[in-house]
Amino acid sequence: VTGQPAKSKRPKEPGENKIKPVNKKVKPKTPKMKERESVDSSLKSQSILMQVMDKGHFQKVAATLSLAAGQSVELRCKGSNVTWNYPSYLDTFKDSRLSIKQLDRYSQLILANSTAADTGEYSCWLQLCNGNKCRKDETKTGSTYIFFTDKEELFVPTPSYFEIVYLNPDKPAVIPCRVTAPSAKVTLHREFPAEEIETDGTDIIYDAKKGFVFQHPTSDHKGIVYCKAESQGAPQISIKYHLLYVEVPKGPPSTTIAVSSSRAGPSDKVHVICTVLGEPDVDVNFRWQYPGQESERPVIIQNFWRLINRGIGHTTRISKSVLLVEDFEDMDVGSYVCIAQNLQGETTVATTVEL
Repeated sequence: VTGQPAKSKRPKEPGENKIKPVNKKVKPKTPKMKERESVDSSLKSQSILMQVMDKGHFQKVAATLSLAAGQSVELRCKGSNVTWNYPSYLDTFKDSRLSIKQLDRYSQLILANSTAADTGEYSCWLQLCNGNKCRKDETKTGSTYIFFTDKEELFVPTPSYFEIVYLNPDKPAVIPCRVTAPSAKVTLHREFPAEEIETDGTDIIYDAKKGFVFQHPTSDHKGIVYCKAESQGAPQISIKYHLLYVEVPKGPPSTTIAVSSSRAGPSDKVHVICTVLGEPDVDVNFRWQYPGQESERPVIIQNFWRLINRGIGHTTRISKSVLLVEDFEDMDVGSYVCIAQNLQGETTVATTVEL
Protein backbone atom coordinates (compact mmCIF):
# COMPACT_ATOMS: atom_id res chain seq x y z
CA VAL A 1 0.00 0.00 0.00
CA THR A 2 2.80 2.35 0.81
CA GLY A 3 4.41 1.63 -2.53
CA GLN A 4 1.46 2.75 -4.67
CA PRO A 5 1.49 6.47 -3.86
CA ALA A 6 5.26 6.49 -4.27
CA LYS A 7 4.93 4.99 -7.77
CA SER A 8 2.24 7.41 -8.80
CA LYS A 9 4.25 10.41 -7.63
CA ARG A 10 7.75 9.44 -8.77
CA PRO A 11 7.18 9.36 -12.54
CA LYS A 12 5.93 12.96 -12.37
CA GLU A 13 8.64 14.43 -10.16
CA PRO A 14 11.73 13.37 -12.16
CA GLY A 15 10.02 14.41 -15.40
CA GLU A 16 9.19 17.84 -14.08
CA ASN A 17 12.65 18.34 -12.62
CA LYS A 18 14.33 17.51 -15.93
CA ILE A 19 12.03 19.36 -18.28
CA LYS A 20 11.13 22.48 -16.28
CA PRO A 21 14.11 23.44 -14.13
CA VAL A 22 13.62 27.16 -14.85
CA ASN A 23 9.90 27.31 -14.11
CA LYS A 24 10.06 25.09 -11.09
CA LYS A 25 13.14 26.40 -9.33
CA VAL A 26 13.78 29.98 -10.39
CA LYS A 27 10.25 31.38 -10.44
CA PRO A 28 9.21 30.44 -6.92
CA LYS A 29 12.62 31.43 -5.57
CA THR A 30 11.98 35.18 -5.86
CA PRO A 31 8.77 35.23 -3.82
CA LYS A 32 10.35 32.84 -1.32
CA MET A 33 13.20 35.25 -0.75
CA LYS A 34 10.73 38.12 -0.36
CA GLU A 35 8.71 36.11 2.14
CA ARG A 36 11.83 35.36 4.12
CA GLU A 37 12.89 38.97 4.09
CA SER A 38 9.51 40.15 5.36
CA VAL A 39 9.49 37.47 8.08
CA ASP A 40 13.07 38.29 9.05
CA SER A 41 12.37 42.04 9.23
CA SER A 42 9.35 41.46 11.48
CA LEU A 43 11.41 39.22 13.74
CA LYS A 44 14.49 41.43 13.82
CA SER A 45 13.23 43.28 16.88
CA GLN A 46 13.05 40.02 18.80
CA SER A 47 16.13 38.35 17.36
CA ILE A 48 18.70 40.42 19.27
CA LEU A 49 17.27 39.58 22.73
CA MET A 50 17.90 36.12 24.16
CA GLN A 51 17.33 34.45 27.50
CA VAL A 52 20.19 32.36 28.89
CA MET A 53 18.90 29.02 30.14
CA ASP A 54 20.66 26.30 32.17
CA LYS A 55 24.21 25.35 31.18
CA GLY A 56 24.61 28.06 28.57
CA HIS A 57 21.59 27.22 26.40
CA PHE A 58 19.87 30.19 24.77
CA GLN A 59 16.35 30.82 23.61
CA LYS A 60 14.58 33.76 21.99
CA VAL A 61 12.37 35.51 24.49
CA ALA A 62 8.63 35.53 24.08
CA ALA A 63 6.54 38.71 24.33
CA THR A 64 5.84 37.74 27.97
CA LEU A 65 7.65 35.50 30.45
CA SER A 66 6.31 34.17 33.73
CA LEU A 67 8.96 33.28 36.32
CA ALA A 68 8.70 32.49 40.02
CA ALA A 69 9.92 35.27 42.31
CA GLY A 70 13.31 34.33 43.75
CA GLN A 71 14.63 33.08 40.41
CA SER A 72 17.54 34.81 38.73
CA VAL A 73 17.26 35.78 35.08
CA GLU A 74 19.97 36.45 32.50
CA LEU A 75 19.21 38.25 29.23
CA ARG A 76 21.62 38.90 26.39
CA CYS A 77 21.29 41.47 23.66
CA LYS A 78 23.43 41.14 20.52
CA GLY A 79 25.57 44.14 19.61
CA SER A 80 28.64 46.11 20.63
CA ASN A 81 26.74 49.23 21.81
CA VAL A 82 23.52 48.23 23.57
CA THR A 83 21.14 50.26 25.75
CA TRP A 84 18.73 48.63 28.21
CA ASN A 85 15.41 49.66 29.66
CA TYR A 86 13.96 47.97 32.74
CA PRO A 87 11.54 48.80 35.60
CA SER A 88 12.49 52.21 37.04
CA TYR A 89 12.09 50.72 40.54
CA LEU A 90 15.49 49.06 40.08
CA ASP A 91 17.14 52.41 39.34
CA THR A 92 15.40 54.27 42.15
CA PHE A 93 17.03 52.10 44.78
CA LYS A 94 20.29 51.51 42.83
CA ASP A 95 19.65 47.81 43.32
CA SER A 96 22.82 45.72 43.56
CA ARG A 97 20.86 42.65 42.36
CA LEU A 98 20.91 44.15 38.85
CA SER A 99 24.10 43.84 36.82
CA ILE A 100 24.67 45.02 33.23
CA LYS A 101 27.90 44.35 31.31
CA GLN A 102 28.80 45.29 27.74
CA LEU A 103 31.06 42.69 26.13
CA ASP A 104 32.49 42.55 22.60
CA ARG A 105 29.54 40.98 20.82
CA TYR A 106 26.67 41.33 23.27
CA SER A 107 25.41 43.05 26.38
CA GLN A 108 24.44 41.01 29.41
CA LEU A 109 21.72 41.82 31.97
CA ILE A 110 21.54 39.69 35.11
CA LEU A 111 18.88 40.13 37.77
CA ALA A 112 19.55 38.00 40.85
CA ASN A 113 17.04 36.96 43.54
CA SER A 114 14.07 38.49 41.73
CA THR A 115 11.09 39.83 43.64
CA ALA A 116 7.48 40.61 42.71
CA ALA A 117 8.46 44.31 42.48
CA ASP A 118 10.75 43.52 39.52
CA THR A 119 7.73 42.68 37.33
CA GLY A 120 7.73 44.81 34.19
CA GLU A 121 9.15 45.36 30.72
CA TYR A 122 12.78 44.56 29.92
CA SER A 123 13.96 45.81 26.55
CA CYS A 124 17.16 46.59 24.68
CA TRP A 125 18.22 48.25 21.46
CA LEU A 126 21.35 48.91 19.46
CA GLN A 127 22.77 52.43 19.49
CA LEU A 128 24.10 53.91 16.25
CA CYS A 129 26.69 56.55 17.04
CA ASN A 130 28.35 59.18 14.90
CA GLY A 131 30.87 61.02 17.05
CA ASN A 132 29.06 62.14 20.20
CA LYS A 133 25.60 61.80 18.66
CA CYS A 134 23.79 58.49 19.14
CA ARG A 135 20.37 57.30 18.02
CA LYS A 136 18.30 54.19 18.49
CA ASP A 137 18.47 51.58 15.70
CA GLU A 138 14.75 50.84 15.28
CA THR A 139 15.47 47.64 13.31
CA LYS A 140 17.50 46.07 16.11
CA THR A 141 15.48 46.04 19.31
CA GLY A 142 14.13 43.38 21.63
CA SER A 143 11.53 43.40 24.37
CA THR A 144 9.82 41.11 26.86
CA TYR A 145 7.47 41.66 29.80
CA ILE A 146 8.41 39.49 32.79
CA PHE A 147 5.90 38.51 35.49
CA PHE A 148 7.72 37.50 38.69
CA THR A 149 4.91 35.56 40.36
CA ASP A 150 4.57 35.54 44.13
CA LYS A 151 1.57 34.08 45.99
CA GLU A 152 2.12 36.56 48.81
CA GLU A 153 2.26 39.56 46.44
CA LEU A 154 -0.40 39.36 43.74
CA PHE A 155 -0.02 43.09 43.04
CA VAL A 156 3.32 44.56 41.99
CA PRO A 157 4.47 46.39 45.15
CA THR A 158 4.81 50.19 45.05
CA PRO A 159 6.85 52.55 47.25
CA SER A 160 3.72 54.38 48.48
CA TYR A 161 0.42 53.35 50.05
CA PHE A 162 -1.60 55.96 48.15
CA GLU A 163 -1.32 57.35 44.62
CA ILE A 164 -2.94 60.21 42.74
CA VAL A 165 -4.23 59.54 39.22
CA TYR A 166 -5.26 62.51 37.09
CA LEU A 167 -8.36 62.13 34.94
CA ASN A 168 -7.96 64.29 31.88
CA PRO A 169 -10.92 64.38 29.46
CA ASP A 170 -8.55 64.41 26.46
CA LYS A 171 -6.52 61.27 27.17
CA PRO A 172 -6.83 57.81 28.76
CA ALA A 173 -6.09 57.47 32.49
CA VAL A 174 -4.38 54.40 33.99
CA ILE A 175 -4.92 53.01 37.49
CA PRO A 176 -1.62 51.11 37.68
CA CYS A 177 -2.57 48.10 39.81
CA ARG A 178 -0.45 45.60 37.88
CA VAL A 179 -0.34 41.94 38.90
CA THR A 180 2.54 39.47 39.25
CA ALA A 181 0.47 36.55 37.91
CA PRO A 182 -1.11 37.09 34.48
CA SER A 183 -3.84 34.56 35.28
CA ALA A 184 -5.09 36.49 38.36
CA LYS A 185 -8.68 37.75 38.22
CA VAL A 186 -8.67 41.50 38.96
CA THR A 187 -11.64 43.76 39.74
CA LEU A 188 -11.89 47.50 40.38
CA HIS A 189 -13.79 48.91 43.38
CA ARG A 190 -14.93 52.32 44.56
CA GLU A 191 -14.42 53.05 48.25
CA PHE A 192 -17.44 55.32 48.65
CA PRO A 193 -20.10 54.44 47.86
CA ALA A 194 -18.75 50.88 48.24
CA GLU A 195 -19.26 49.17 44.86
CA GLU A 196 -17.49 47.28 42.11
CA ILE A 197 -16.83 49.34 38.98
CA GLU A 198 -17.88 47.40 35.91
CA THR A 199 -15.15 46.72 33.37
CA ASP A 200 -16.94 46.75 30.03
CA GLY A 201 -13.90 46.14 27.83
CA THR A 202 -14.60 49.33 25.87
CA ASP A 203 -14.58 52.43 28.08
CA ILE A 204 -12.85 50.68 30.97
CA ILE A 205 -10.47 47.81 30.19
CA TYR A 206 -7.99 45.78 32.24
CA ASP A 207 -4.47 45.11 31.02
CA ALA A 208 -2.28 42.92 33.26
CA LYS A 209 0.80 44.91 32.12
CA LYS A 210 -0.72 48.34 32.86
CA GLY A 211 -3.75 48.09 35.15
CA PHE A 212 -7.24 49.51 34.57
CA VAL A 213 -7.45 51.95 31.67
CA PHE A 214 -10.21 54.57 31.51
CA GLN A 215 -10.39 55.36 27.80
CA HIS A 216 -12.62 58.46 28.19
CA PRO A 217 -12.33 59.82 31.76
CA THR A 218 -15.16 62.01 33.09
CA SER A 219 -15.83 63.80 36.36
CA ASP A 220 -18.12 60.88 37.32
CA HIS A 221 -15.03 58.67 37.70
CA LYS A 222 -13.39 60.81 40.39
CA GLY A 223 -13.03 59.46 43.92
CA ILE A 224 -10.99 56.85 45.77
CA VAL A 225 -10.67 53.36 44.27
CA TYR A 226 -8.71 50.16 44.83
CA CYS A 227 -8.19 46.87 43.00
CA LYS A 228 -8.86 43.32 44.20
CA ALA A 229 -7.03 40.25 42.84
CA GLU A 230 -7.79 36.54 43.22
CA SER A 231 -5.59 33.61 42.26
CA GLN A 232 -5.80 30.22 44.01
CA GLY A 233 -6.15 31.65 47.49
CA ALA A 234 -7.46 34.50 49.57
CA PRO A 235 -8.14 37.71 47.59
CA GLN A 236 -5.67 40.56 47.95
CA ILE A 237 -6.28 44.32 47.94
CA SER A 238 -4.09 46.91 46.18
CA ILE A 239 -3.10 50.31 47.49
CA LYS A 240 -5.68 53.10 47.14
CA TYR A 241 -5.79 55.48 44.19
CA HIS A 242 -7.23 58.99 44.43
CA LEU A 243 -8.75 59.89 41.06
CA LEU A 244 -8.73 63.66 40.52
CA TYR A 245 -10.60 65.15 37.59
CA VAL A 246 -8.64 67.80 35.71
CA GLU A 247 -10.36 70.45 33.64
CA VAL A 248 -8.01 73.22 32.58
CA PRO A 249 -8.27 74.91 29.17
CA LYS A 250 -5.69 73.69 26.68
CA GLY A 251 -3.32 76.22 25.16
CA PRO A 252 -0.40 78.49 26.06
CA PRO A 253 0.10 79.15 29.80
CA SER A 254 -2.47 81.28 31.59
CA THR A 255 0.03 83.75 33.08
CA THR A 256 -0.07 86.73 35.44
CA ILE A 257 2.70 88.96 36.78
CA ALA A 258 2.87 90.95 40.02
CA VAL A 259 5.51 93.03 41.77
CA SER A 260 6.01 93.61 45.50
CA SER A 261 6.15 97.38 44.82
CA SER A 262 5.91 99.28 41.55
CA ARG A 263 7.94 102.11 43.09
CA ALA A 264 11.08 101.12 45.00
CA GLY A 265 13.56 103.09 47.05
CA PRO A 266 17.35 102.76 46.89
CA SER A 267 18.62 99.47 48.40
CA ASP A 268 15.07 98.05 48.61
CA LYS A 269 14.31 94.39 47.93
CA VAL A 270 11.97 93.93 45.00
CA HIS A 271 10.13 90.68 44.16
CA VAL A 272 8.62 90.17 40.71
CA ILE A 273 6.34 87.11 40.64
CA CYS A 274 5.20 85.30 37.48
CA THR A 275 2.33 82.83 38.06
CA VAL A 276 0.81 80.17 35.79
CA LEU A 277 -2.34 78.11 36.39
CA GLY A 278 -2.44 74.92 34.34
CA GLU A 279 -2.84 71.18 34.13
CA PRO A 280 -1.31 69.15 36.97
CA ASP A 281 0.98 67.10 34.72
CA VAL A 282 2.09 69.86 32.29
CA ASP A 283 5.50 71.43 32.93
CA VAL A 284 6.03 75.17 32.52
CA ASN A 285 9.37 76.79 31.66
CA PHE A 286 10.09 80.42 32.58
CA ARG A 287 12.43 82.99 31.00
CA TRP A 288 13.04 86.56 32.18
CA GLN A 289 14.07 89.83 30.58
CA TYR A 290 14.92 92.65 32.99
CA PRO A 291 16.87 95.94 33.21
CA GLY A 292 20.58 95.44 33.74
CA GLN A 293 20.49 91.96 32.18
CA GLU A 294 23.02 92.84 29.48
CA SER A 295 25.45 94.23 32.05
CA GLU A 296 25.00 90.99 34.05
CA ARG A 297 23.22 92.57 36.97
CA PRO A 298 23.02 89.83 39.66
CA VAL A 299 19.46 88.74 40.45
CA ILE A 300 18.03 85.64 42.16
CA ILE A 301 15.44 83.57 40.26
CA GLN A 302 13.53 80.73 41.94
CA ASN A 303 11.01 78.39 40.25
CA PHE A 304 8.57 76.10 42.04
CA TRP A 305 5.10 74.56 41.70
CA ARG A 306 2.35 72.92 43.76
CA LEU A 307 -1.13 71.44 43.28
CA ILE A 308 -4.22 73.28 44.46
CA ASN A 309 -7.77 71.95 44.79
CA ARG A 310 -10.32 74.27 43.19
CA GLY A 311 -13.25 72.37 44.68
CA ILE A 312 -15.71 69.98 43.03
CA GLY A 313 -12.83 67.55 42.48
CA HIS A 314 -10.95 69.87 40.10
CA THR A 315 -7.18 70.08 40.55
CA THR A 316 -4.85 72.72 39.12
CA ARG A 317 -1.10 73.12 39.09
CA ILE A 318 0.18 76.52 40.16
CA SER A 319 3.68 77.25 38.83
CA LYS A 320 5.66 80.30 39.93
CA SER A 321 8.88 82.02 39.01
CA VAL A 322 10.13 84.70 41.40
CA LEU A 323 12.81 87.22 40.40
CA LEU A 324 14.47 89.00 43.33
CA VAL A 325 16.49 92.22 43.13
CA GLU A 326 18.20 92.60 46.52
CA ASP A 327 19.64 96.17 46.37
CA PHE A 328 17.49 98.23 44.05
CA GLU A 329 19.30 101.04 42.20
CA ASP A 330 19.03 103.24 39.09
CA MET A 331 19.98 100.46 36.67
CA ASP A 332 17.02 98.33 37.89
CA VAL A 333 14.37 100.83 36.79
CA GLY A 334 12.30 99.68 33.82
CA SER A 335 10.29 96.74 32.45
CA TYR A 336 10.38 93.20 33.87
CA VAL A 337 9.21 90.68 31.29
CA CYS A 338 8.26 87.06 32.06
CA ILE A 339 7.89 84.48 29.26
CA ALA A 340 6.09 81.30 30.32
CA GLN A 341 6.17 78.35 27.94
CA ASN A 342 4.50 74.93 27.73
CA LEU A 343 4.02 72.43 24.89
CA GLN A 344 1.11 74.47 23.48
CA GLY A 345 2.99 77.75 23.20
CA GLU A 346 4.18 80.69 25.25
CA THR A 347 2.71 83.73 26.98
CA THR A 348 4.53 87.01 27.71
CA VAL A 349 3.57 89.33 30.57
CA ALA A 350 5.34 92.45 31.82
CA THR A 351 5.35 95.02 34.62
CA THR A 352 7.44 98.11 35.38
CA VAL A 353 9.28 99.24 38.49
CA GLU A 354 10.27 102.87 39.11
CA LEU A 355 12.61 104.45 41.61
